[in-house]
Amino acid sequence: MNARVRFARPQLSRQLVGWFAIFCSAFFFYLATLIIRLAKSYVVIDSAYFVFARFLLGFVIVAATMALQQQRIKPRKYQLLIGRAVANSIAVFCFFKAVDMGSLAEANILNMTYPLFVAVFSWFFLRGQRDPVTMGIVVMAFVGIWMVLAPDDFHFGVANLWGLGSGISAAVAMIYLNVSRRHHDSQTILFFMFGLGSVLIFSLFHQAIFLPDATELFFLGSCALAGILGQYLITYGFLYVTAVEGSIISSTRILLAAILGPLLIAEPALTLAGWCGALLIFVANVALAVRRS
Repeated sequence: MNARVRFARPQLSRQLVGWFAIFCSAFFFYLATLIIRLAKSYVVIDSAYFVFARFLLGFVIVAATMALQQQRIKPRKYQLLIGRAVANSIAVFCFFKAVDMGSLAEANILNMTYPLFVAVFSWFFLRGQRDPVTMGIVVMAFVGIWMVLAPDDFHFGVANLWGLGSGISAAVAMIYLNVSRRHHDSQTILFFMFGLGSVLIFSLFHQAIFLPDATELFFLGSCALAGILGQYLITYGFLYVTAVEGSIISSTRILLAAILGPLLIAEPALTLAGWCGALLIFVANVALAVRRS
């Protein structure tokens, strides 16, 4: 009996560490967007530059880590690595654009709709994963999306369209990631994701990228570091928790965004309909995670 108790305690401790790491990742992903919003009061930096800084710093960290560990990249299916990098670049750019142009809360909430679009794409392209219950959950979530967006004049704001675009493209990136994991290790995927992402963003938005001064470098670096910390924390946390637990805790970014925006930057609070929509999306993400398990 005592042996079983001693075994359970370390297991519970690792699980708690995993929960905490994933919750911290949600906070750091939110913090990256908060820094973008705060930067607007001090400097003029295009959202594309924030994306480029994040990818470039990520590439340097991954390359340095692989060099220290004497680990080589092992690409096997280039189309999967390229597809992941391109879809992720579009997702992050759309997300940061939504943050720059609109509500911080709505941008984060709409970005977290990607599990719903994964379910939708799976329904259309993977016959073996056609599940009527899952589609019912997705319909409920789309009602939530409408309630978050729902302006009085029934015209979507441009910022919200960017946010929705980030959710859709992030879903494509996640599908590529899931398939790519069957053929590549995590470091190879991250190496191509950050490396190709940096090249893609620089080639498309080089006119927005310049040599920053100390203040600009502070905001660019802190935003990039927060996003990369979030990426590593969620990767570490998933080592110790189930996929369902991880998905549920990751989805708390929806609630963090809705609560912290008005408190930290005096952003207008969500309306009652917006809160109901955010909770519907949160519940749908949790239900989809449970369903997948």
